[in-house]
Amino acid sequence: MKLNKIIQSLEEWAPSIYQESYDNSGLIIGDINSEVSGCLITLDCTEEVVDEAIKKNCNLIISHHPILFKSINKINFNNWESRVIKKSIKNDINIYALHTNLDNVSNGVNKKICDILQMVNTEILRKKENISCRLDVYIPEKDKDEFLKKIFETGGGNIGNYNECSFQIHGRGTFLPNDKAKPQIGEKNKKETIDEIKLEIFFDKNYIENIKHCINQYHPYDEPTYSINNTLNTSKNIGSGMIGKRKVDFKILIKEIVKLFNVKSIRHTNVVKNKINTIAVCGGSGSFLIKDAISANADVFITSDMKYHDYFIADNKITIIDIGHYEGEQFTKDLIFEYLSKKFLNIALHLSNVKTNPINYYNWHGKYWKKTW
Repeated sequence: MKLNKIIQSLEEWAPSIYQESYDNSGLIIGDINSEVSGCLITLDCTEEVVDEAIKKNCNLIISHHPILFKSINKINFNNWESRVIKKSIKNDINIYALHTNLDNVSNGVNKKICDILQMVNTEILRKKENISCRLDVYIPEKDKDEFLKKIFETGGGNIGNYNECSFQIHGRGTFLPNDKAKPQIGEKNKKETIDEIKLEIFFDKNYIENIKHCINQYHPYDEPTYSINNTLNTSKNIGSGMIGKRKVDFKILIKEIVKLFNVKSIRHTNVVKNKINTIAVCGGSGSFLIKDAISANADVFITSDMKYHDYFIADNKITIIDIGHYEGEQFTKDLIFEYLSKKFLNIALHLSNVKTNPINYYNWHGKYWKKTW
């Protein structure tokens, strides 16, 4: 199986265009034309994970967190990123990351957390703007039905839970082909007037190249007139965090989190409500969503990486629960494994056995928890 086929499938699920501007998802090391012998799936790509890939004959590592996140100016093997790069290239191992693009899809990281917590009626907490585009295109009235069919098959015309959406304006178009034109309708040097339709069609920005290709292939004019513009429409299915319903006592919820996520330490703000009905979650660092969770009337917000001053934002309006970055996202590798298992039956897929959490915990009994890095 070629690597580009696997990447194409992953991009259909979590397109790289959905990643945040600061992120570095995608193929970080490797060759898209390489043949994949085996795939190792992990949360983080460390030296130990690369060793595991070599041992298991995997020349593809798929991680959630990118090995190159912040820029590095030197590769001199004095840091762990450089050593991972050296070892992976030396052993012909490709490294691919799905980070914030997998966070931002409705069936990604946050949905996995919601499912583990048995939440229902889930939806995106902060819906993204500027995800959709609008196509304006002029076409002869007699050709518009077949053309629309092709555009819809390409991914155009989807708005939330509605498909095959378009707006049509009747009018009359004029054109005069010159000597170099190759008119499909009319004759050279003869002015034409024709009944046309102006079509307005919304589509996800991820499909923009497919839409352009469809126009060039199926529009009856040799030089079709169209424009594509960004919109500020919000997407129901793309964005940060997730919110849903679950009736549970606060103490029971805490006990479940400790058990389900194997949490060694929980930090939280004042308990505002003992009876929980609405839960907001964000895998990874979620402080930027505290106010969104409050505005959405969530009773608790489960996330990680809270700084001291972040806790004050709760202001006794919500209970923030910090369960740890690794703990909250550890099941992301299972999510990726489940997806690829359904898509590819002829690839050896492996879940990494390496616990990549760099944090150790010291409890009040004076004992260290097992070192995991």
